[in-house]
Amino acid sequence: MTKSKKLRKDNNVQAMEQGWAIMEDGIAKVKNILEELESQFSSEEYMRLYTTMFNLAGRNKIDDDYICQQLYNNYKESLQAYIMSTVNPSLRDKHDEFMLMELVRRWSDHKVMVKWLSRFLSYLDRYFVVRKKVESVKDLGFSCFRDMAYGEVKHKAKDAVIALINKEREGGQIDRALLKNVLDVFVEMGKGEIEFYTDDFEDAMLKDTAHYYSRKASQWIFQDSCSDYMLKVEECLKKEKNRVSHYLHSSSETKLLEQVENELLVVCANQLLEKESGCRALLRDDKVDELSRMYRLFHNIPKGLEEVAKIFKEHVHSEGLMAIQMIEDATSNKTLKAGGARGEHALMTTFIELHNKYSAYTTGCFCNNAILHKALKQAFESFCNQVVCGTSNADHLASYCDYILKKGGSEKISDEAIDESMDKIVKLLAYISDKDLFAEFSRKKLSRRLLFDRNVNDDHERLFLTKLKQQCGGQFTSKMEGMVTDLALAKENQNQFHEYLINNNAAIPGMDLTVNVLTTGFWPTYKTCDLRLPAEMVKCVQVFKEHYESKTKHRKLTWIYSLGSCSINGKFDLKTIELLVATYQGAVLLLFNDAQRLSYSDIKTQLNFEDDDLMRVLHSLSCSKYKILKKDPDSKFVSPNDYFEFNSKFTDKMRRIRIPLPVVDDRKKVIQDVDNDRRYSIDAALVRIMKGRKILGHQQLILECVEMLSHMFKPDVKVIKKRIEDLLARDYLERDAENPNLYKYVA
Repeated sequence: MTKSKKLRKDNNVQAMEQGWAIMEDGIAKVKNILEELESQFSSEEYMRLYTTMFNLAGRNKIDDDYICQQLYNNYKESLQAYIMSTVNPSLRDKHDEFMLMELVRRWSDHKVMVKWLSRFLSYLDRYFVVRKKVESVKDLGFSCFRDMAYGEVKHKAKDAVIALINKEREGGQIDRALLKNVLDVFVEMGKGEIEFYTDDFEDAMLKDTAHYYSRKASQWIFQDSCSDYMLKVEECLKKEKNRVSHYLHSSSETKLLEQVENELLVVCANQLLEKESGCRALLRDDKVDELSRMYRLFHNIPKGLEEVAKIFKEHVHSEGLMAIQMIEDATSNKTLKAGGARGEHALMTTFIELHNKYSAYTTGCFCNNAILHKALKQAFESFCNQVVCGTSNADHLASYCDYILKKGGSEKISDEAIDESMDKIVKLLAYISDKDLFAEFSRKKLSRRLLFDRNVNDDHERLFLTKLKQQCGGQFTSKMEGMVTDLALAKENQNQFHEYLINNNAAIPGMDLTVNVLTTGFWPTYKTCDLRLPAEMVKCVQVFKEHYESKTKHRKLTWIYSLGSCSINGKFDLKTIELLVATYQGAVLLLFNDAQRLSYSDIKTQLNFEDDDLMRVLHSLSCSKYKILKKDPDSKFVSPNDYFEFNSKFTDKMRRIRIPLPVVDDRKKVIQDVDNDRRYSIDAALVRIMKGRKILGHQQLILECVEMLSHMFKPDVKVIKKRIEDLLARDYLERDAENPNLYKYVA
């Protein structure tokens, strides 16, 4: 080292010692300010300190970084000495809340000290810190406190804070502002990050929280009802959220609530829900508020609603089975007629009430949750597809719908009530797998309403078909829509027939005649009978045929006499009575205009009746309420050996009576027709699938066929297999030569 350089270094050392002596006076004043022994720095004092440090740092240009490094080191050593001599002893002397208050005070004082000193040494930040890539003056000051004071007291502070939190959980009063300030110290130690808060406090706090609520859960689960337990859980969650908002860091909220929910709900979920006062009891007793609370508590838990949904499904299913059992018991006790309207209506009304009730639960209490909706759907599907009193619910629902529409036509129900009822019926239909069977029964009943019910309301019928169309598609209602349209056209045809009679003097039918011309494809199939009409009826039928053939040459009329009705004047000894009868009954009665006494075989031969139809007709005229014919021998049943004669002594207080003809129960035929149609549907589905896929395995083909047809009915796998074999035999499909379980489409 040259003589000149040594002289400069000696001068720098001397200047450094003199300058830092002035800085130590400033540090002493800062300490006194913190202890409230002196007032704030005057402007002259501030400028003296700042200028001294600035001039010292400025000498750095002459001799590298010697002076700046010394200033940086002296600053650090001064802070460390202050912490060792003043801060740490004061923290060691205090405990619990007093220790926390001292920690907050000392951290606050330290920040003030660092603020003043970093201002005086700001020149270091601008040049030395940047060039040497070391901590800023401010950060160095914070690091000193973190390493020496915080590092020593953090475990005691953590335990004290957790103890205060538990005290508050037990209902005690604590200084929340103090806890907020203490936890801010944990956060500020991370200089913008929360790693110190997380590692030094949060992890332990969460673990302690889990232990605390685990103990509480083990007590509450035995001593409280399900409702009371959930109230306590909800209150605990509310308080923990409140705790976060007042003094815990916001990042703790999710983790804290997860711990509480895990210990109070997840761990004992089954035990809570299966309690005697649990979910089933709440559903049974219609505890809407408690069910809403249960949903709010369990929907945030992973798979929390699965057990609730399971119990909900089982409860709804048992309610449905109970309704079915009540109807079957009433039927067996003859309170309700087996298969009769009252039983059907009572069952469907109960199903609709159940659906209204539990749909309100899913939309209200359970906030339209998909899991609960699925549970409701599965529950209703399970009991809505059972056979009740020997009849499918598809038939019951069609009969109930028929009942509602008949009441609406007779104005016993308002339009609004009809609309509401139709909505409920369509919702119920969604759960029935045999929708094609419902459609066929509905078509049968619609035909009877359109043909025989004078009070039928076309607007109601079209409204119902519109709702069905929206639910099941246009193909589902196409035939029924055609029936309604057909009847409107039939009225026009009838008007044209009247005009024809007026304009054609030669056309004399001999009686008033109304004919409904219907399209075969739309209407259900009816049993036809080659009935030999009495002479009185033959003429009018012939006149209408001449009129219809004059309009079209390419259509053939098929007469369905079983659907006809007529009005006959019966001239009895006491008075004439108008008899409203079916065409079959009228044909039999007209025979007695020319004969006083006829045998069963005579009537059968003259009218060409089949035995089952003739017995039904003769029974209605001779063995029921209105005995228009006398039977020999006089018994309650008709036999082929019986004789019949006109009962001229018959009388009734009414001048017009309707003699009903017992309706043939054609349910078996409807089911058989639907089964036949299903075979065609399965064939079409199989061909459609194979046409698109070309090659497909056996099991996959069955699965896709079931999926394609499930919107209308649930196909039987055995039937699908038979249809596949049939398509193989008819060369629509062929088996793969190497793999017999693989099918190929034959174009």
